[in-house]
Amino acid sequence: MENGKGDIKAENGVEVADDARDKETNKKNDEELTVEQIFEKKEGEVLPWRKQLTVRALVVSFFLSVMFAFIVMKLNLTTGIIPSLNVAAGLLGFFFVKTWTKLLERTSMLNQPFTRQENTVIQTCVVASSGIAFSGGFGSYLFGMSERIVHQSDKNATDFKNPGLGWIIGFLFVVSFLGLFSVVPLRKIMIIDFKLTYPSGTATAHLINSFHTPAGAKLAKKQVGLLGKFFSFSFLWSFFQWFYTASDNCGFQNFPTFGEKAFQYKFYFDFSATYVGVGMICPHIVNISLLIGGILSWGIMWPLIETRKGHWFSAALDPNDMQSLKGYKVFIAVAMILGDGLYNFTKVLYQTITGLSNLIKQRTPHLPLSEPHISSPIKNPLSYDDERRTKLFLKDQIPGWFALSGYVAIAAISTATLPHIFTHLKWYHIIPLYIVAPVLAFCNAFGCGLTDWSLASAYGKLAIFTIGAWAGAANGGALAGLAACGVMMNIVSTASDLMQDFKTGYMTLASPRSMFVSQIIGTAMGCIISPCVFWIFYEAFPDLGTSTSEYPAPFAILYYEMARLGVEGFKALPKNCLNLCYAFFAAAIVINLIRDRLGKKRAWFIPLPMAMAIPFYLGSYFAIDMCLGSLILYIWQRRNRASADALAPAVASGLICGDGLWALPNSILALAGVKPPICMKFLSRATNQKVDGFLGS
Repeated sequence: MENGKGDIKAENGVEVADDARDKETNKKNDEELTVEQIFEKKEGEVLPWRKQLTVRALVVSFFLSVMFAFIVMKLNLTTGIIPSLNVAAGLLGFFFVKTWTKLLERTSMLNQPFTRQENTVIQTCVVASSGIAFSGGFGSYLFGMSERIVHQSDKNATDFKNPGLGWIIGFLFVVSFLGLFSVVPLRKIMIIDFKLTYPSGTATAHLINSFHTPAGAKLAKKQVGLLGKFFSFSFLWSFFQWFYTASDNCGFQNFPTFGEKAFQYKFYFDFSATYVGVGMICPHIVNISLLIGGILSWGIMWPLIETRKGHWFSAALDPNDMQSLKGYKVFIAVAMILGDGLYNFTKVLYQTITGLSNLIKQRTPHLPLSEPHISSPIKNPLSYDDERRTKLFLKDQIPGWFALSGYVAIAAISTATLPHIFTHLKWYHIIPLYIVAPVLAFCNAFGCGLTDWSLASAYGKLAIFTIGAWAGAANGGALAGLAACGVMMNIVSTASDLMQDFKTGYMTLASPRSMFVSQIIGTAMGCIISPCVFWIFYEAFPDLGTSTSEYPAPFAILYYEMARLGVEGFKALPKNCLNLCYAFFAAAIVINLIRDRLGKKRAWFIPLPMAMAIPFYLGSYFAIDMCLGSLILYIWQRRNRASADALAPAVASGLICGDGLWALPNSILALAGVKPPICMKFLSRATNQKVDGFLGS
């Protein structure tokens, strides 16, 4: 019996040792496998494109789209600085569907496991929907047409178009889908033939792929936990602050951090969790550039120009008059934005043309040989991953005739519809836009693939000046230019977004058809959700768009002034403003030239002109928030780089999402007429003594 037991024990020991060796061998083999070999071993065959578009994916996409619409809208209407929210969208999409599938597994009702292709569909749908909150112009060209914005520039103006929920939804539906159809036939050329990198699309694909590996799923769980904690903190902090804002100039956001004088010139920390989070996502140089721009304008220039009151502009003018100090703030910012935009437009266009030319030269010409199946020996062999991805990417074709007929049909409907929405924009203005739009959409999508930089706003500004000048001042050229800006921005923006999504789909084996359909569904969601969210803000905050508002919408006034410049010329500028505009326009170009000449490694200390321009109108308060976020990230990176790189985006996303989502209950409370109970003000000692004396008398 003892020998028997000993034999059994020995045999078990051998089995355990064999199992350990097998696990070690499997682990070693997995380490040697490529990404697609690992997923093929784990998942088997990829599901057909229709099964990638699940009901649960679309339901989760809808709720995330609503949340992100509020977040992007708040950013749009406060500073106009919108960071990438791909990490937040990917994490939340993964978390919600993973939770859904786990619950169904317990009830034995799970019909289909959660795949990375389904995760990509959610990501595409949410990004497409929230993208409309930006390209829809709610903080720029569209709101810039309103009476509230127009009368800040010219109190006697009669040409304006106030927001209306019906016409905004109609406008977005007739212009937002054109960009999708314009570049669909080029997907093989961009992704397979030219192998453009599309850095954001590639990074999103790596993120999604990592979620669906054991190690990645563990990290994602930790990231989601941190995102949830900071989301809750940010939301509750915003709720707490609300109690102390019973009147104007009340609350923590009016705390004079650096003293009363600095507060008057917009230098203070306003306790915004959103912009601390934005600062953690944006590169350090962006945050520093914003602070430098604020110091240059509000710390030096505006105090100096104020001393010229009575010489350069009348001392009797209202502070909000465009012929007063406000005119200098707006037009100098516009000059820097245009200088930066012109330089980068020219640079990216040059890179696009040279890159395209080089790629065409490098391609092997396909001659009509008798044996076309024999591949050229010059062509580099594809890796296993690329071969599998290419095969599946080319499997589900989207016919060229479908894309062409779709573009022509929507363009025809749009040409007939837009003049009824914008009476100053005529059909003969629209047709040339739709003729050149596919070329510009291609340029933007190609440039985005090379540099990760979408120039949608630059193409929009080009439309403002060309169509505005064509229409003329007497025929409402400013509004025609802004409407044309909206048409062009929507086309080129959605085109580059779609190509980024195709790159993500290529690397996660999501079908091009499921990508295209989810982009269409997401765009349709955005065309309804974004106007409704904007309408909530518009109705809840009567001072929306004014410089003293919680939501000043700075780019609305900047875009309208660009349209005025394009139509009226320089007569709209106050005295000596034109010379300053020339100087800052040139400075923006020179600074960009210096940055490019020095190269990335040595240009880290040269500020970005576009970022410098934003505080010229708004002030430095949000730049201080963002620099604090940048400082937190810097210290974290110094202490533990790996931890910061893995977890900081989740922390930042939580801060942004919590504070951004507070905008929904805040708007509902404002619409219901519910006022905060307490007003907390910060007074200087002298003012406080006067108040005490008055109350005691």
